[in-house]
Amino acid sequence: MENLDWIVLSVTLSFIVIYGILKTKGSTNVKDYLLDNNETPWFTVGVSVMATQASAITFLSTPGQAYHDGMGFVQFYFGLPLAMIVIAYTFIPIYHRLKVYTAYEYLEQRFNIETRTLAAILFLIQRGLGTGITIYAPSIILSALLGWNLNMLNIIIGILVIVYTVTGGTKAVNVTQKHQMFVIMSGMFIIFFYILANLPHEVDFSNVLHIAGANGKMDILDFSYNPETRYTFWSGITGGFFLMLSYFGTDQSQVGRYLSGKSVKESQMGLIMNGILKVPMQFFILLTGVLVFVFFQFNDAPLHFNPTNVEKVKASEYKADYENLEQKLSQINTDKKIVNQIYIEQLKHNEFDNPILKKQMVALSLKEKDLREDAKEVIKKVDEKTETNDKDYVFLYFILNYLPKGLLGLLLAVIFSAAMSSSASGLNSLGATSAIDIYKRNVSSKSDKHYVVATQYFTVFWGMVAIGFACISSLFENLIQLVNIIGSIFYGTVLGIFLIGFYINYIKGKAVFIGACVSQLTIFYIFYLDVVSYLWLNFIGALLTITLSFLIQKYSNKT
Repeated sequence: MENLDWIVLSVTLSFIVIYGILKTKGSTNVKDYLLDNNETPWFTVGVSVMATQASAITFLSTPGQAYHDGMGFVQFYFGLPLAMIVIAYTFIPIYHRLKVYTAYEYLEQRFNIETRTLAAILFLIQRGLGTGITIYAPSIILSALLGWNLNMLNIIIGILVIVYTVTGGTKAVNVTQKHQMFVIMSGMFIIFFYILANLPHEVDFSNVLHIAGANGKMDILDFSYNPETRYTFWSGITGGFFLMLSYFGTDQSQVGRYLSGKSVKESQMGLIMNGILKVPMQFFILLTGVLVFVFFQFNDAPLHFNPTNVEKVKASEYKADYENLEQKLSQINTDKKIVNQIYIEQLKHNEFDNPILKKQMVALSLKEKDLREDAKEVIKKVDEKTETNDKDYVFLYFILNYLPKGLLGLLLAVIFSAAMSSSASGLNSLGATSAIDIYKRNVSSKSDKHYVVATQYFTVFWGMVAIGFACISSLFENLIQLVNIIGSIFYGTVLGIFLIGFYINYIKGKAVFIGACVSQLTIFYIFYLDVVSYLWLNFIGALLTITLSFLIQKYSNKT
């Protein structure tokens, strides 16, 4: 990493942190600290909502997801626009009318203290874990880049976020996220066009789409009904809808963003803005990953993208086996370049797809995939506990090896900005929920200043918890899926509680509390059995909670 990259990274991050601290010091009452005194305009609400979800995992994991599996992951977000409409015109007016600080305050008014506490605890568990992962993701980058200790990086990044979040509360989160989102999107657009500019000169964007399509990377829609298929149109519209409804409607890290809006209308406009822009943004990030795939059709790709694993295997007795696989891949890389060049030439002159060449391209890709699987087996021989999945390292490998001076620092600033924005929202919401829904409910009759200080202490506490979880995390299938899996396990039950509260007056507190407890235990068991894609857990959890609560209420009335 060159001096220019360090300067770009340091200046960008220092500006964001210092600006956040200076602009937001001195909150002495709860409304100012947790709701920014209801002074946040709609555009800031919208940007803050987008930045909260767009964690470093989004920009680290999503391109790798597209590199390996194509554009199909975008279906995960198909339910989001509809969820934004439902929340904007159902949830927001209720929250604002009741003047709540957290989403879970509403549940005590509608049901009872037990239901409020249950929902708050479920939130604290899943958001505490999720925030740990958002801290862990950028630590992987610097660890691979600099060779620094991963746990030390988790601690540094976590403390950096804690400092300005504790100092300025919700206003600090909102103020800094505008700048972070600008850095994020500017950086991604620059990288996108940089890749296009550095493909062979005869390869235009149309050719990129043809090459990607020939390799199955542009298969966006899957209308199959197989519940074990992870990403389909139906799972996105149903499971994705319920996940987004849960996340944006009941997760305090998001609810806190639009509760700070100037009015109901301003909060609604911010959410609708997110609904309009979020799917195109994710499509663009996935397309960047597809561009990386096409780039490696004309440039040598490594056998395994995780440099730490490669170093271990080359220092072991299996070095010769691994290098033999590398030689085979080198030949495949050469063949790919030739076949793709011929394919481009034919497209240029004949303007039609040659089916024979497409079959050759697919065959080479399959051989490459088999070699990568063989490499993972060799790596496992060195250490069977080693995580061999390397999806999260694809984009990292590209930026470390192919970006020029300055751009590397900018992209690292993008990823760190995303990490800070989502982590700050998470810690802010964890502190608010702990202080308002747990602490204040049991320690009443204190001053506003007391609860502000209590929120700050809880924010520090959850920051330490998140850092601790980051230090014991290991790569799952990939990080973005791990975050969504954690959310899906808990969100359905919480959403079911809120849907009952909003729409089914017949069901009372005792019934919904018991129904939610049974539903959550059932979801744990279904996840353990691994019989359906995790996206369906949101729908199942919400439906179970509603159905069980209704039956319990009906039985109770009869007795």
